Amino acid sequence: MEWTTGSMGPYEMTEIWKGLPYAASILFILASHEFGHYFASVYHGVKATLPYFIPFPPIPGFFNFGTMGAVIKTKSPIPDNKSMFDIGVAGPLAGFVACLIVLIYGYTHLPPVDYILSIHPDYFSPDYGKGAVNLEFGSTLLFELLQTIFTKPGDFIPPMSEIYHYPYLCVGWFGLFVTAMNLIPVGQLDGGHIIYSMFGSKIHEAVASISMSLLVIFGVLGVVDSALALNLNSGWSGWLFWAMILYFIIKVKHPPVPYFTKLGKGRMILGYIAILIFILSFSPTPFIINF
Repeated sequence: MEWTTGSMGPYEMTEIWKGLPYAASILFILASHEFGHYFASVYHGVKATLPYFIPFPPIPGFFNFGTMGAVIKTKSPIPDNKSMFDIGVAGPLAGFVACLIVLIYGYTHLPPVDYILSIHPDYFSPDYGKGAVNLEFGSTLLFELLQTIFTKPGDFIPPMSEIYHYPYLCVGWFGLFVTAMNLIPVGQLDGGHIIYSMFGSKIHEAVASISMSLLVIFGVLGVVDSALALNLNSGWSGWLFWAMILYFIIKVKHPPVPYFTKLGKGRMILGYIAILIFILSFSPTPFIINF
């Protein structure tokens, strides 16, 4: 509501519909991702719960998307790497398709420039934004590609510092961000399942170690940039926090499965598609905050 209207509230019940594009789009993407895992688990006879959605109520002055994501929990062992691969890859692929749907709709239904002016009447003023905290989302290769393909001359394309006012673009970006986080090839993240199932433990450990090192580098760059107010817009401190969660909770190595066999050509192709999705969706600097 706040992002759509530009108002901090309080809101009337009759205004709830203004927040529905955000809420419905986020639930659609998260549900697609988790039900991808769920149906793959059912297919392979692995017991799993239905998705749990984790809400995060908006807090004044604290930036968040209103959710901490969704999860399912497997309740029986995964017997082999083929099952592990299918369960791991199904979520990101389904979520990615949902992101594409939301983003394509957002780019093909961009509102006129009057929309941003209704929120920020002084948007084109030379003094707009001066003296305020500026939040900008870091773009990705896929985000830029879809913008190029699905917008037309004459469209007002909001900059990355304003897309949070555009529900479908904002949620589509957020979906790519979540997909990329899950596809990081570490431990028991979806990306870890995929790389382990495709190449085995030794290659997975090497890839996971490199990935962890890069996360730490991006995280340290973000901390230094923020602490020294360099405004270089390089890295993000959140990657350092995420690396700590991976190292201490999710773990870097992937646990072995009872039976490991070589994947067929079809699964290997899907695996390489998942790797490509990660590359296209990942941003080393997803959030840029300038003062």
